[in-house]
Amino acid sequence: MTATTPVDDAVDTPQPEAENPQPKSRVARLLANHELVIVVLLGLVSVATAYASFQAALYDSQMAGAYAKGQSATASAESLYLEANQQYIQDVQVWSRLTELSIDMGNTDAQLSQSATAKFDTLYFQSVGEALDAAVNWSNEQNDADPTTYSSPFDSDAYQSAMFSPYLDAKAEAEQLMAEGDVYNNYSDRLTLNTVLMALSLFLLGVAAVVSSARSRLVLTSIATAVFVVSLALIAAIPFVSL
Repeated sequence: MTATTPVDDAVDTPQPEAENPQPKSRVARLLANHELVIVVLLGLVSVATAYASFQAALYDSQMAGAYAKGQSATASAESLYLEANQQYIQDVQVWSRLTELSIDMGNTDAQLSQSATAKFDTLYFQSVGEALDAAVNWSNEQNDADPTTYSSPFDSDAYQSAMFSPYLDAKAEAEQLMAEGDVYNNYSDRLTLNTVLMALSLFLLGVAAVVSSARSRLVLTSIATAVFVVSLALIAAIPFVSL
């Protein structure tokens, strides 16, 4: 009987070599931490949105104040104009009467001339103010210098300035205040628009936080970031206003 050599039934099975992990790309690492990135962006956009809303409210307050002061100054200017115009009309009437009396003062009738002189002096003393008196003296000087051309007292620039300068100054102040109100209104509107853009950025970031597709998440986050950066640049161009 021939002896047989036992043969091992167990055969060594080759083990697969362990795969060497490949280093992750920057985008892959960024996507791996997408939740942290989105949370940080949400915080930044929220703070910027609150700032823009606060500044818009302050500019609204500034605008309302400027418009209120402008309207008050406009009413004061109109009152000053009516007062100056009334004085101007009164001075014209007084000067017309003085002109008539000055003609009667040269009458050959002595009694009529004396009566006209007395009336002229009384009316001049009672009704002619400093501005009209200076204008009358200016008119006399101009007429003496050039008898061929009559210069009315009301042609005097000094008289016109004395009558209507307060109105013109008040009108200029009112226009300046209204213009400031328009500037504040423009700033407020721009800040409100930027607030809307940042709200859109917040919405896109919120959607990006819940989508499962890495590509969609990256696209939404990129768009939201771009909108935020543009809005932030627009806000930076608007002057800061404090309480």
